[in-house]
Amino acid sequence: MPTILPHWTRGPDGGVPVVFLHGFAGDHETWIGQTIGLETRRRTIAFDLPGHGAALHWPKIGHAGISAAAVIASLDGLGIERFHLVGHSMGGATATIVASKLAEAERLASLTLVAPGGFGPEINHRLLRRFAAATDEHEIHSLLEQFFGFEKPVPLAAARRIAEARQDADVPRTLSIVAEAILDGERQKSFDLARLADLPHPIRLIWGDQDRVLPLRQAHGVPGTVGVHVFAGVGHMPHLEVARDVTRIIAENTARD
Repeated sequence: MPTILPHWTRGPDGGVPVVFLHGFAGDHETWIGQTIGLETRRRTIAFDLPGHGAALHWPKIGHAGISAAAVIASLDGLGIERFHLVGHSMGGATATIVASKLAEAERLASLTLVAPGGFGPEINHRLLRRFAAATDEHEIHSLLEQFFGFEKPVPLAAARRIAEARQDADVPRTLSIVAEAILDGERQKSFDLARLADLPHPIRLIWGDQDRVLPLRQAHGVPGTVGVHVFAGVGHMPHLEVARDVTRIIAENTARD
């Protein structure tokens, strides 16, 4: 039985690595802009989370807590004692759980969250469920547009690549299982955001003001110690829509260690 999630690394050996966790229905490739942007300064590790990408058939799949346990076990298996952590959407919820579990061990050097899950009960459950099950490239393209800002074009080629991957019936089936695990009916379970103030490392939060998956107002409840960055005209995918800006924020948050 595998104990280390599939992962891809860039950058020089040594130092404290930056670990990337993708969002729902994504994989490690979503971070290509950031891992390339950081590779001359930092070692980066991008995981495929359970039920996604090369971890499609991972032994246990489900909510962010399951992904967090798999990430911690993988870091332990790789012998990584200290690391920076970056998470998007479901990966942001996963990263928040990892940070909470490892707070006392002081293994985490920084936390950067991009439109994270779990910061409020509201979630576009219809979009997530439809996107999980979709296999036709035109339907996927129509749904994919809702993940981006209103004026951000989404190439049909991107939808075509997703549709090709979903010719394997296990992909939409598994994504639908994961979607139901992270949803609580028409809502999502949420964190006590006040607890973020107790975490000992610097935290940055990145959001788009046109996010149609998780509303920006969920960022309003974070403690004042959290650095919040809001991008106008950006949807749920800031790391793709304003990739250079997100890379810069990550570089700043990971520069101390």
